[in-house]
This record gives sequence, C-alpha cells and structure tokens, in this order.
Amino acid sequence: MSTPQPTLTLSEWRAQAEAMKSAVASAGLTPKQEDNEEADWTDDEIEPRRPRNGDIWDFISDDDLDSEVNFEDTTSGDDYGNSGLGNQPSSSKTVYDMNWLSSRCQNSPTGLDASALQDQILEILSSGRRSEEEIQSQLTDLIGFDDLDFVIELSLHRAERQEQLRQRDQLHKAMPLAQAREKEEEYPHVYKAYHGGNTLSHSGHKYKLPPNSQRLEFEKYEEYVIPAGRAGTLWPGHRLIKIQELDGLCRGTFKGYETLNRMQSLVYPVAYRTGENMLVCAPTGAGKTDAAMLTVLQTVGQYLTPSPGEDHEAKEFKVDLGEFKVVYVAPMKALAAEITEKFQKKLGWLGIRVREYTGDMHLTKKEVVETQVIVTTPEKWDVVTRKGTGDTELVQKVRLLIIDEVHMLHDERGAVLESLVARTQRQVESTQSLIRIVGLSATLPNYVDVADFLGVNKQRGLFYFDSSFRPVPLEQHFLGVKGKAGSRQSRDNIDEVAFEKVREMLEEGHQVMVFVHSRRDTQATAKMLWEKATDQACVGLFDPSNSDNFESAMRDVKQTKARELRDLVPKGLGIHHAGMARSDRNLMERLFAEGVIKVLCCTATLAWGVNLPAAAVVIKGTQVYSAQEGKFVDLGILDVLQIFGRAGRPQFEDTGIGMICTTHDRLAHYLTAVTDQLPIESKFSAKLVDNLNAEIALGTVTSVNDAVKWIGYSYLFVRMRRNPMAYGIEWSEYSDDPQLVQRRRKLATQAARTLQQSQMIIFNETTEELRSKDIGRIASQYYIQHTSIEIFNSLMKWDSAEKDILMMIAMSGEFDNIQSRNNEADELSRMKANQHFIPYEIKGGIDTPQTKTNILLQAYISKLQPEDFALTNDLNYVAQQAGRICRALFMIALNRRWGYQCLVLLTMAKSIEKRIWAFQHPFHQFDLPKPVLNNLDSKEALSIESMREMEPAEIGNLVNNFKMGHKIAKLLDNFPTLSIEAEIAPLNRDVLRIKLFVTPDFRWNDYLHGTSESYYIWVENSETSEIYHHEFFILNRRKLHDDHELNFTIPLSDPLPNQIYVRAVSDRWLGAETVTAVSFQHLIRPDTESVYTDLLNLQPLPISALKNPALEELYAQRFQYFNPMQTQLFHTLYHRPVNVLLGSPTGSGKTVAAELAMWWAFRERPGSKVVYIAPMKALVRERVKDWGVRLAKPLGLRLVELTGDNTPDTRTIQDADIIITTPEKWDGISRSWQTRGYVRKVSLVIIDEIHLLAGDRGPILEIIVSRMNYIAASTKNAVRLLGMSTACANATDLGNWLGVKGEGLFNFRHSVRPVPLELYIDGFPEVRGFCPLMQSMNRPTFLAILNHSPEKPVIVFVPSRRQTRLTAKDLINLCGMEDNPRRFLSMDEDDLQGILTRVKDEALKEAISFGIGLHHAGLVEGDRQIAEELFLNNKIQILIATSTLAWGVNLPAHLVVVKGTQFYDAKIEAYKDMDLTDVLQMLGRAGRPQFDNSGVARIFTQDSKKDFYKHFLHTGFPVESSLHTVLDNHLCAEICAETIITKQDALDYLTWTFFFRRLHKNPSYYGLEISAEEHNTTTAQQLANEFMISMVDSSLHELTESKCVEVYPNGDVDPTPLGKIMSYYYLSHKTIRQLVKKAKPNAAFIDVLSWMSIATEYDELPVRHNEDLINAELSKNLPFPGTAFGLPMWDPHVKAFLLLQAHMCGIPLPITDYVGDQTSVLDQSIRIIQAGIDVMAELGHLSSLKSFISLLQSVKGGIWPDEDPVSLLPGVFLAANSKRKPIPLQDIAKISRNTQQLDRLTRDLQIPSSLAGKFRKAASSLPDVAISVGDVRNTSLTVTLKRQNPITEKEARIYAPKYPKPQTEGYFVVVGDLVTDEVVAVKRVGWSGRGVKDGKRNPVQIGDRPTARAVIKLPEGEKARRFDVLVVSDGYVGVEWGVKVEVPGRPVVDGVDKGKGGMPLDVVSFLYLYHNSVPKTGKNTTQAFHSIITA
Repeated sequence: MSTPQPTLTLSEWRAQAEAMKSAVASAGLTPKQEDNEEADWTDDEIEPRRPRNGDIWDFISDDDLDSEVNFEDTTSGDDYGNSGLGNQPSSSKTVYDMNWLSSRCQNSPTGLDASALQDQILEILSSGRRSEEEIQSQLTDLIGFDDLDFVIELSLHRAERQEQLRQRDQLHKAMPLAQAREKEEEYPHVYKAYHGGNTLSHSGHKYKLPPNSQRLEFEKYEEYVIPAGRAGTLWPGHRLIKIQELDGLCRGTFKGYETLNRMQSLVYPVAYRTGENMLVCAPTGAGKTDAAMLTVLQTVGQYLTPSPGEDHEAKEFKVDLGEFKVVYVAPMKALAAEITEKFQKKLGWLGIRVREYTGDMHLTKKEVVETQVIVTTPEKWDVVTRKGTGDTELVQKVRLLIIDEVHMLHDERGAVLESLVARTQRQVESTQSLIRIVGLSATLPNYVDVADFLGVNKQRGLFYFDSSFRPVPLEQHFLGVKGKAGSRQSRDNIDEVAFEKVREMLEEGHQVMVFVHSRRDTQATAKMLWEKATDQACVGLFDPSNSDNFESAMRDVKQTKARELRDLVPKGLGIHHAGMARSDRNLMERLFAEGVIKVLCCTATLAWGVNLPAAAVVIKGTQVYSAQEGKFVDLGILDVLQIFGRAGRPQFEDTGIGMICTTHDRLAHYLTAVTDQLPIESKFSAKLVDNLNAEIALGTVTSVNDAVKWIGYSYLFVRMRRNPMAYGIEWSEYSDDPQLVQRRRKLATQAARTLQQSQMIIFNETTEELRSKDIGRIASQYYIQHTSIEIFNSLMKWDSAEKDILMMIAMSGEFDNIQSRNNEADELSRMKANQHFIPYEIKGGIDTPQTKTNILLQAYISKLQPEDFALTNDLNYVAQQAGRICRALFMIALNRRWGYQCLVLLTMAKSIEKRIWAFQHPFHQFDLPKPVLNNLDSKEALSIESMREMEPAEIGNLVNNFKMGHKIAKLLDNFPTLSIEAEIAPLNRDVLRIKLFVTPDFRWNDYLHGTSESYYIWVENSETSEIYHHEFFILNRRKLHDDHELNFTIPLSDPLPNQIYVRAVSDRWLGAETVTAVSFQHLIRPDTESVYTDLLNLQPLPISALKNPALEELYAQRFQYFNPMQTQLFHTLYHRPVNVLLGSPTGSGKTVAAELAMWWAFRERPGSKVVYIAPMKALVRERVKDWGVRLAKPLGLRLVELTGDNTPDTRTIQDADIIITTPEKWDGISRSWQTRGYVRKVSLVIIDEIHLLAGDRGPILEIIVSRMNYIAASTKNAVRLLGMSTACANATDLGNWLGVKGEGLFNFRHSVRPVPLELYIDGFPEVRGFCPLMQSMNRPTFLAILNHSPEKPVIVFVPSRRQTRLTAKDLINLCGMEDNPRRFLSMDEDDLQGILTRVKDEALKEAISFGIGLHHAGLVEGDRQIAEELFLNNKIQILIATSTLAWGVNLPAHLVVVKGTQFYDAKIEAYKDMDLTDVLQMLGRAGRPQFDNSGVARIFTQDSKKDFYKHFLHTGFPVESSLHTVLDNHLCAEICAETIITKQDALDYLTWTFFFRRLHKNPSYYGLEISAEEHNTTTAQQLANEFMISMVDSSLHELTESKCVEVYPNGDVDPTPLGKIMSYYYLSHKTIRQLVKKAKPNAAFIDVLSWMSIATEYDELPVRHNEDLINAELSKNLPFPGTAFGLPMWDPHVKAFLLLQAHMCGIPLPITDYVGDQTSVLDQSIRIIQAGIDVMAELGHLSSLKSFISLLQSVKGGIWPDEDPVSLLPGVFLAANSKRKPIPLQDIAKISRNTQQLDRLTRDLQIPSSLAGKFRKAASSLPDVAISVGDVRNTSLTVTLKRQNPITEKEARIYAPKYPKPQTEGYFVVVGDLVTDEVVAVKRVGWSGRGVKDGKRNPVQIGDRPTARAVIKLPEGEKARRFDVLVVSDGYVGVEWGVKVEVPGRPVVDGVDKGKGGMPLDVVSFLYLYHNSVPKTGKNTTQAFHSIITA
C-alpha cells in the first residue's frame, strides 16, 4: 500500500471539485443530470445510491488525487516525466523516474546521505499546499547553489507533471464511466436499503449517522434521536417460502408456521440446501434462531432414512442418533436455557435430545453420548475442546458449530470465540472432517472481516440484513445526562430524565420496561417513579384499574409472599429480577403481557431469558458492577442490543422505541457502537499467552511455525491485515510482509518465552520446538492464567498449611481486579475480626485485593452472607474461581509428589465446594438439624471410625436426640470410605511391586452416591511424605462387589523408611479418607546380582569352522561369518555337551545358536530327537516355516509341529527328528513318558524365551525342565538343555536351575545387538480414559516418524485391534496436512488398485492407499499376508500392529514405536500393563541388520511408568517363578504319573524347581515373612521348609476337594480315576470338580452344554471392551439365552456358551475377533467333552454320558442334535417348517454304494446340480458299520466293528466341514443298562490299517474296509445279567447301533468248567438298530429339545 497522504481540507476539496466542474464545462460535455448544477454540496445531501452507478471520484486513482507527484517505479505508467496521455511512445530523452532521482542524489555535492536527500526532496515535492516559489526556495536551500541545474530540473518537471495531470483530468472526464474499483466488493446476499459508497473508512469506521437523525440539547441532557427506518417489505423477485412447499423434515419441525419470514426465506437456499459456512448478520428479533434451525436440519437430514431430499413426501424418519453432534454456542447461560427449550420443542419429534452444557448444567459421559444437540457457552466449550481427547466422543462427532452473537468478538470474552473457531478450523484441516461453522450476529459494520474469520465463502454464505428486517422498526434515543459521572448530581439527573421519558411514553399510551443493573435497583427505581409521579401529579398515567384483567390480577397478587409486589402492582408498577421466586417472576411477566402493569422495572436477565416485548424500553444508567473487574463497568453493547430488541410488539405497534440514559461522557461510545459505527476489533492478543498454552497442551501446536499458522486462523490476524495501525503495525512492515508472518512469529515467540518463564512449556529456541509441561497442562485444563502460575511457582511449598494456601489462592491473577471500596470497609473489617467466620488469620490491611479476596473466600466457606450488594457479587465470583484454582494447585502438588500438601489442598478444594471447614464434623455434608451438628462438632476427636463402632442408641445419646441415632447410624453406613489391604513383593533391590486390594467400606445409596464415587489413592513415604505413586480410582455402582486390584511398582532407595502409607482420599467427600500403613519390617531386598558376559573382541568365525560341507552350504546362502556373539558361543554349543543358558537381546542371532546345539545333538547322539519349545503358537509357526524350508528340506530332516492347532499321529511324531511345540503340548505328552518311547529318545531340549517363566505359562516351563531332568536321571540318558532368553537380571539362578555350569552361562547386555539401538522413553500425562491417552499419542507418533524415519520402514505397536484402526485413521489425517498426503506410499496407482481389490478389510483398504498397513489377529489370513508383503517390499512405509506381530512374524523396521504399554484385560475388566518381555520383543524389531547402522525405538507410556521402563530396560528384568500360584494341577499330574507317591516326594519334587531357588533368594516376593536379621540363616531355611509344606498341604487339600487324589494319614498319595482323567485330558482340577458337582442322571442337552461352558479352561477366553453388548445381541438370536446360568454378559464362560451355540446354529458372527475366539473355544471343547464322558462313566450316569456324546457329535458336525442329520451334507437346504421325516445318516451310508438309490435321494432332497458331486462324495464317506458281539463271558465281552463301505478320506477323516480342524472317525463302545441308567464300561475305538511296522499297526488307507475289535472288561456277577451294548459315533449326529447282550453268571464247577468259550450270539441276543426310538434326554428334557435323537 502507498504511504498515507495528507488529507485535504473541505475547502481544498471543494476548490478541486470546482476546477473539475469547470474543466468538464470547458470540454463541452453535457452533464446527464441537471440537478448536479448546485455548487455547494454538503456531506448529508449526497444522494445515497446503490453502488452499481459508480462515482466520478473512483476513476481518478487515489494516487493522482492525493498527491501531485508520485515517484513510483517505471512500470506503473505514472512515472515521473513519462506520464503523458494514454500510451504515448517514450522518446529517447531522459526518463525522469526514481532511478534518475536516486542517481542524481548519489552525485549531489550536498554532503548529505543519498537516501536521506531523496526522502527530503520527495517530501517537498509532494506537498500540495505550497506555491511554486516556496517549493523552489526550499529545494535551493536543501540542494545548494552548487547544483542549481538539479533544482531547475526538479521544478520544471514538476510543472510538467501538473500539466499532464490536468490533461489526464480532461481525458477522464471525456471518457465514459467505468465500473467502480477500490470500493467494497458487492456480495449477492447483502441486503441494505442504501449504500453511499463512502460511509466506511479504510478501517471500517462509519462517517455519519443514518439520515434524518436529530441532535437535541436540553438543560439537563443532550439527546440524539435516530428515527425508525421504514418497515421492510419484500423486494422485487423475492417471496416468502411456504412451509407446505418444503420437505417432510422441515414441515415436521416448523409445525404451526405458515411461511418462513423474509430473512429466513432469503437464507433458506444456502442454509438448508448446502453445507456452506455462513455468517448471518441481522437485527435482534429478525428470526436468526430459526435460520440456525435450518442449518441444524440440514445436518440432521444427512443422518435420516429415508433421506428427506430424495423422498419429499416422507413424514416418518429414522435418525442415526449416534453419528452426529450439533453444538450451539450462546453467549449467556440464560440464552442457552432459552435456546435449549426452543430447540427441544422443535426437534423432539425426531427423537433428538437437546441439552444444555454450561457451568451450571454438567452432563455425564452417558448424557453426552445420548445428546445430539448441545447448547453451551463459549467458555464451557473451550474447556471441553481443550481436553482434546477427553471428550472425543463429543468433539469428533461435531458436524455443525453454531456461534450465536459473534459480534461478541470485541468483548473481553471474544478471545474465547477466536480460540474456538481457530481450533475447529484446524480440526477440520487435520482430520479432514467436515464441520460446518455458522455465525449469527447483530448488524455490524465490518461483517466482511468476520466472514473471513469464520471461513465463509462471501459470495455464497455471507448474509447481511439491515434494520429494515426488524419485525418492528426501532426508533432509538441516546440521552447523555450532564454532570460528573458518578456524582450525586449525575445520579439525580438520570432519575429525572428516566422519569420524564417514562411519562412521555405513558402519555402516548405505551407500556414501558425500565432496565436497571442490580436487583435492589429494580425496587428503588419503581419507588422513585411513583414518588416523582406523585410530586408531579400524574399518578393517573400509571393507574391499572381500567384494565380488563385488573380484578383477577389483584386476587393473584394477594397470594404472593413478596410484600413489595403487593404494594406496587395496584399502582401499575412491577419489578422483575432473577432473585425473585419463579412464581413471582411468572406473575409479573403475565400481568405485563396482559397490560395490567404499565411500567416494569427489571434487570437485563429479562431481556436475555424471557421473550417479553414492550412498546418502549428505557435503559436507566449504564454502569454495571462486574465482579471479575472488581468495579463498575459500561453495560455491554450486547446487552444494549438485546434490550433494544425487546422494544416493539409486532401485533400492536409499527415502531418500537428504545432509550438509553447514560452519563454525558459515555454518550458517544453508545451512539457509535449501537448504530454500528465502530468496526469490531480483536481482543485476542491480551489472552494470547494462555490460549497458546492451551493449544500446546492439546498437542495441536508443537512448534513456533504451528503457532504462526494457528494465529493465522484468528480474527486478530484478519483485523491486523485490515487495520494494521490499530495493532501497532507500521505501513512499511505491512507492505513488506502482507501475510504478517514475522509479526505473528514475534507474537508467538514472545508468548512462548512468557510460558517458558512460568515453567509451563519447554521452548527450544534453536529448533523452535514447543512442548507442554505438566504445569502447563494443568493450567490449560483448569483455565488458570499464566500470571497465577508464576505466583504459585514462587509460593508453593511442600509443607504449606491452610493459612498459607488461602493466602496463595487470594494472590492469584484471577483476583487482581477485586478492588476495595470505601463503602465496604466497615463490613469487611467486621468480617475479618470475627474468628467464627474467618478462622484463619489474615495479615495486612483490608484495602488490598488479596486481603479482600481472602476474607470473602473464608466467609464463603463459613456460609456468611454479606449485606452489601457488590460485596455479594464479589463473594460469588471469588467462590467460583477459588474452587477451580484450588483443584489446580492440588494437581500441581500431586505432580510434584508432595503428599502432605496434596492432602491439605484436596481437603481445601472440597471445603470450598461443600462450604464446610475441614475441622468441622464431616456430617455437615448431610442435611441434619443444627443442634445435632453443633453437638457433633463439640465432641473432640469424634471420627467416623469411632462412631461406626457405636450403637444407634449411643449415637442418639451423644447428640442429645434419640430419634437421630438411627438416622446417623444409617448415614454412617453410607459414608463412602474404602478399606485397603496391601501386598508387597520386591522385584530387585531398587524396585518394589505393590498390589492393593480395595474394598468399599460402605453401603451404596443412589441418592448420595449417584452412579460412581471417585478417589485419589497414593503411596507416600511415612517420613518425608514424598509420593511414590498415585492413581485416580473410580468405583462404579455396577462393579461395587467385584474385586478391585491395583498393581504398580515403586522405587526403593536408601535409607528405607520404616513404613509407607497408602492413602485413599475421596474426591468429593470431606472426611472420607483412609490410611493404611505398610511396614517394611519383614521386607528383604534381594541382591541385584546381575552377572553379565562381556562380548569379547574375537575374530569372526567363518562358517568353515562347522567342518560339515552340508551345513556350510546351508549357511553360505545367508552369511560367510558368524556374528561376534555366535563366535563366542560356538565352541560351547557345537562341541561340548554342557547345558547352556543364553541371554541376549531380540535380534542378536540366537536362532543360529540353537541350530549349533542341534547339529551337536544329531552328530553326537544319532537317532535322538530335538525338542524346541516356544511359548507361543505364533513363534512355533515362525520356527516351523523357517526351519522347514531352510534346514529340513536340504538336510532331509523330518520336522513336526505339535500345537493345539496341529496334532499329528503318534507315527509321525516317532519318525520326526525335530519336534517344535508349545509348553502345554509338550507337558501333556511328556506326562506319560514311561509309555511314550519317543519322549525318552530326546537328547536336546531348546527352550526359547525362557524369561517368560514369570508369565502365565511359566509354571509349565518349570515342570518341563524338572521333568526332563528327572527323565534323564531315571533313564541314565542325559538330556541337554539350552535356555534362551533376553538379558535377565538373575541369570545365575536361572543357570543353576537349568544345571548350567560356569562355562555354559552367557548373559549378554541389552546393548549387544547386531544393530545398535537408540531408545527413547516418552512419558504422557495421565489422561482419564484409555482411548484419550492413546489418541494423545497419535501426533507424537507422526512426528517421531518424520523425525527418525522419514523414508525408512516403521512399525507402530498398539495395544488392541481397534487401536490399529484408530491410529491409522489419525495418521492419515495428519498426512492430509502435509504437502504430499501419500508420502508413506511407494507404488503407482495401478498396482495400488490391483492390491486393493484383493483386500477384504475396509479399514485396511483405506490405510494401504496412504501407505499404512494394519496387522492383527482379527484380519483374515490373506489380508495379513498382503500387509506383510507390502511392508517387506517397502511398498508401504508404516505397519500398525498388535503385539502378536512382535512374536510371530520376523519383520524388522528402522523405527519401532510402542504406542502405549497397557492393554484391556477382560478378566479384571480394566487396563493392565504389558509384560516387560512383550515390550522387549517389540523393541527387538527395531533395526534391520542388512540396511541400518542403528535402529530407533520410542516407547510411549504414562508418566508414572517411565522410571520403571528406564530402570528395567537397561538392567534387565529379574525372572521370578509363578509356580506357587498353580501348583495343584501340576502336582496332580505328577501323582497320576506316579512320580510322586508320598508327601515327601512332593517336597523333593519342589526342590527341582526354579521356585525353590527363588524362594530363598527373594522370600518377600512369595509372601514368606522372614525378618532381615534372619535372612540366610538356618532359621530362614526352616521357615522356607514350613512354607513349602503348607503349600503342598493346601494343594493336596484342593485336589482332594476335587476328588482327584486321595491322601492317607501316613502321607501316601494316590490318584483317583477322576485325577487320571484330569491329567490325561490336560484339564484343571477345578473343571473336574465342577463336572462332579453338577453331574446328575438324565442330564438334558442344555445341561451338558452349560456344564462344559463353565470349564476353567475358558477363564482365559478374551472378552474385549464392549463385547458384553455384542454378547447380549448375539444371545437374542440363539436358542438358549446367555443369561441361562446366571453370569453377567461380560463373563468369558457366557461368551463360550454363546459361541458354541452360534457354531451349531451356523449363524455368522458379528465381528472378526469372534471367529478366532470361536475356533479356540471349539479347540478346547473336544478335550472337555471327552473328559465329561469319562466322568459320567465314572459316576455311572448312562443317560448323561449319552448327552455328552450327543454334544460331541453336535460340536463336530456343527448342527443341533434334534436337527435332521441330513442338513450336515453339502447342498441340503431344509425349510424350517419341513414336515419330511428325518433320514438317519446310517441309512444314507447304506444306500451310498447303490448309485441309483443315491441319485433318487439327491433328487428327493433337491440338491442343486452344481453341488450334486460334493453331496455324493460326502454321502459315500459316511460309515456303514456292522456290529457284532462275541466271546461273551462273565467278566468280558468282545465287540467287533466292521466297516461295510470303503474309507474315502485319508486317515479316515469324517465329513465335518464346520469344525475348524480335521477329525478322524471314532466310536464309543458303551456297555450299560438303559433301564436302570447305569454304565458298566466305556471304550474308545478307531480304525487302523493292515499290517504292522515297528510293533505298531499301519495307518488306515483309502479304499480299506477296516475292522476294529474292543475287548470290554465287565465286573464279575453271580447271576446272568442283561446289558445294552451301544456303539456310538463320536462325530456324526445320531449315528448309533445297539445290541442287547445276555452275560452268563459265574460258572458253577461240577466237574465241568462251563466258563470256557463264548455262547453263540444268536441264542442269547438279538441285533436291533435304534432309530430315534427312545427320546434320549430323559425326564427333565427342555421343551425345545423334545426330540433329541437316539436312545
């Protein structure tokens, strides 16, 4: 922009105008308009006109007019000396431009600096007010006589320039008029009645009042009258939109409306038909609220079915309520309440909830979720969005933000609006979500600026309506009363003038509202008006008696309690303010509306909260008391506009009258502001520091650049560019930097420095990085100013008492404005002196703000009410702020770990909230009579605990009120205290693990406690009160009776305190706190004996050292040399037979080490087996995949995988060289090592990840190692053990237990990695809620990627499947803000599209298209593989995975981010810390040996866990045992294996374990109490032995309870048959116990299904977040509801029960996670059912046993037992109501050999031709078995099964397509008595092939028709007996054969032995087939299963 020019005076301007007019005349042009002849124009007479016609002044550029000479550069065409007319070609003579001038100045002999000389010359030349002579003489003075040529040239060319200007002038006047420029742009939706073009200055100031305004002068006041505009009418082409024309949504909402009004009709197309941002400026009362409603409907319409846009006639809609939120920000609570009510009425029919969310109305999380439209205030919404992630549910679903009264921007609170809009707009950009912003405001002059700020497209969304759109035009009177403001005279004059105006109005017959500014003033004003009316004898004007409703009004008034109303109403006067009773306020409103009351004196709340118009309103005085400012301030413009909006009643008057009486000095202020003369400016800079802190704390601003961008979204930025001067910006600065980047940077940097000085942020000046500190976050969350934080930083101490805290609160910046006034001095002094109300002494005089604040705060807590009105306001203000400040101080103290201070501050905060002092009895919190409370207070030291021990009568006695005894006793029960028990276990010398068991110590009362109670729990040092750890604990009513456990670690340092205190302090209740002391007397800190192996500096060994060509060839494909660690181990592993423990980090090459030990085994012990045990299926699979390809194929080794998913037959295992298995599987197999030869052939056991001993599977590893050692000792065949782990802190103990001697122990440090690792641990502040914490990590994750690995691959580990999706979504949004949103993708569009077509998962599809992959167990295998391949081949740069990836798939990356170290554990229904081993495993994925010189890992965790990880990631984690927690099952297994036959054996057995070694080293960990002095003495050993004896005893007791073992008095122990069942099927003894407990005869199908579902094995089934809801939904679609056995829906057993049913029903599962879960449920089910069958056989219940077999068939077949079994076969689709008789599968098997019969069946069942082949194949695989019973003796019989049709599947697999794993054909042979329901014997039978090899039968082949024989032992019987022999298939539903058998009695010897030989079968029995003849479910069968098949 050009430099500002001196403005012309009016006379000069007129002279120029004259000159131009004469020039026009001389040019001979006829002017178009005759009436322009008049010479003497005045400002007011210029005809206002629409801008289209333009104005002559617009065509002479400002430069030409404002200055006669302008040295611009040559390109402008206005250059000096070459500005001839038009485009004349320039001649070759000198060009007099700026270059010429500067070169002349350079050569000038004046001695002046060239640029200074140039500036001065320009200044002289551009002066328009001097004559030619003056200019020449000044130039000569300046340049001197030595260079007169220069002077002449300058003045000559100046004259030339004048001439050219005149010529150009001529030309201008002769040319036709062109369009205006440099003028306000025209916008289509700006509706103004007139527009003069020059009413606004460059900064938006108006130049004049509206036309016809008058200024009147009176003796006591000056008055401006602004006449009412004409009432607006429809413009040509406009019409009102009829509601009937609109769609169903609008019709339903605007019920009772005929049409939209003028303004709404114009707004409708944009508001309802588009999603544009909008600004609607319209006068109060123009109908803006309904215009806003249109935008709300537009948003709601997107979530309706049917869509109102598509189906115009639809009247009923279904709303997707959970998908959107609308936020309406209203400036005042009163207005918020009104809007809430209006909106709820209009939207209620759609089922939409509208709720108010303000300081008064808090919403619970549940209410927030249920609410769609939230009406709030700016401050409240700022607080909500500041939490950033706290209310994500709310913030992220906002689709529309409506800001009412946007013109509030120029108010103090405007800064809040700016920060809100900036935050919303940045959210829109960062999340790419569409949030529509709609601003509503009164008319304001610079609406264009506000539109820019709101991001409005001015051509579409900007609407401006002038005052003609008011429903009633307003006549405004501004009265400035003479006299010094605040003086007596001034006050009297205001009264006088107010009365005079009221009288005038009454004389015209109008009703009047008089607005005053305090409640007391309403009454005083009414009284004053009456007195003056009496004095002036015009009382008749007020008389209400001629009103129609006068009588009834008088009756109503008599009933009111308010005396003043009874006095005033008969006089025609009324009062109204918020302090009156609601009924009285309603009465006043009604009487005024009915016309009884003529004059109503009220406060501004009436204008805001109630829509009650009057013909005239008078604002009496404009001084309002502001407690925040601590003084009287001007009434806000908002209030004035709102009050004026109440003037005029559309149905009665055609104009309204608004009057404002103010003091003379404020007249101009209100005049300009109310007639929108003043542009609204920004108030943001004053609050910039605190707002910047909020953004940094939120994580949206992380650098100065971010801050610069952020300021760019503010209104401040818009105004700084529009009106730089007002913000102290020079024109030169603005012209150099039009975007004001440097100015914004300066603002941001200054603010950041201020924050850094207050210790609120970390500001790195070199990198310009901004990071929030805890104090900054607390300040943001609690809305504390930075000035206050500075004060707290200097004053806070760890031991401050209550007195100091009160003083500190009073000193905070929030109270700086509280001022002391003379008229309050007496009352404050009285208060201060009264110790009853001010218990804590206050130093200093009462004239300081601090003292006054302190007095008021103490008075507030003491419930003292001041007499003075302003003082009451101050008191309320102080109380409001102090509660918040005190909470913030508490959080700061908690952050600084000051225990004592926390307690004092939390108590003080509760005191302020409850208005009760801490020294008063806690029962003041209940509503009890005063005397009772006084009695309680008077008893010294009367605690809640001591009262709880009293009887009600005693309590009654105590308070001298017997009735109250029972009430108080009941309240004592409800008083919410917790009791806490603590268990401590040292992990090493410096870290102690603490387990807290929290029990509620009270009875829940919904009225007192609501839905939850919250507590702060912290652990503090008893001596220094330093806090070691703190947690916020929420107790829900729903989980009141659950076990509440808190687990955490604390650091230990010398000297140890004697004890620590665990405090639980209620967050709400005073006095509800408990302290538990935890003594360290018995604490023994284990020595941290970390023995580490140093990595020697050896020459790397070449692979030739193997001396085995086959192996060398194998390794040569991957490397030529072993790495340094492998080199160091080589000799020990490859040449020596010793046991080895190898500890080294993940990724250091341990696998090759394991292979070296394997080569040793195959070389030294040929024919032996190697067992590799990995703790997870994923690791087993990885190993099988790797070794299968790399080792087994080339070397011809046989490798077998043994896991739950894969159990090969015995032959395969016998033949294998390498067995890769999981601990459970190997434990199960090796339990019967005596009978399994291959277990005894093992020469090497490799246990990977042996540090997982401490985990859930640890005990199994212990047992395996102990057992292998035991086997080795028994068979005299040594078994070599190789344990591999990460570096651990107690390697020596592990080594000793593994039998490792010195040379076999290798424990390398974490730093021994092939690729060095940079590790960063980032702490995040505790955010309440897991998802918000995770979300707060997303941006840091993104920044970490940009920082450490912008191009290289990155893995981000997250705790759950859902988090993979959410994290990917946020990273994609953050990419969206980058220059290249697809920066992480490295493939072209065609490849990408090709891949996307193969991907099933939607979230993965979206992520891949931005170069991000997802990986978790919930994805289908194909999707996982695609993600792995793309990542491996660098097509995508980022992989977001759950921890399973760390274990199962070897995918390294350059950067690993562990995002969060907690996961949801359904068992405890809470978030739990990951094992350190998991974290280490994830870190192991950082760094790619082939590509990187270093890897980077970042761990994101909570602040409180940071030290824990820091400590253990560097020192290694000590491995402890967890065998003692599950000893029972393992003991039982050994008893069944007869390894243990006495109690002593059990103790000896324990000495083999790792547990035994650690018990002596770390007794405190295992709960063994030994005092420190006794440690390592014989006493300690004695105590340890007793401890172990008690452990063994309690385990054996448990097993006896479960009937699994029998213990004899002499100490012998025998297994029972049930125990053997438990051990054989690898089940928990508790499962057996449950089965025995539940067992009964005639169990129905539902019974056995539920017995099976409650097996202990399902305890571990994962129940994730919110799956209880999914279970409830699933339950509705199943035959048996999940509630069937009385457990809650989130119980894993209920989930198992539902998944089994879903499997049999064949219904699709709701989410992918359930597919994996169902597989694992089915996996375990077979074992459990088979055990159930055996238990029933043991207990002798034949019917229940058959129900179990029936269940087994159903589980394998995936159909219900009462379904037609044919539905199992492919292509069979039976109608639900089919009347067809079921066909047993045996019958189909019989006809399967007859092609014709099979074809007929195919036709009968209507099998589709495409499936006929499959149907035949399946049918022919069904078994047709002939049963015969022979060799029947008294004690045995033989059952023979012969398959009549050939085997069609390998290994004789059954047709069970729904069961996830292949199953082989098998049968149960059951001998029993159906009549008596007894079982005699059960045997399992399967097929085997012909021929024998190695003493074993060959497996069955396809085409065989095998035979099987079962010899059944029978109990001896005296007499002949009759038995039923049943042969039942274990896999096909209903397949069963039965034979009745006569068994002879015991033979009688009479010379002939008759026992020999069997009776011929046909004599004694007959064969019969059971075909669904007898219902099998017994008497108690359920209705649903009345026809379950086969007896």
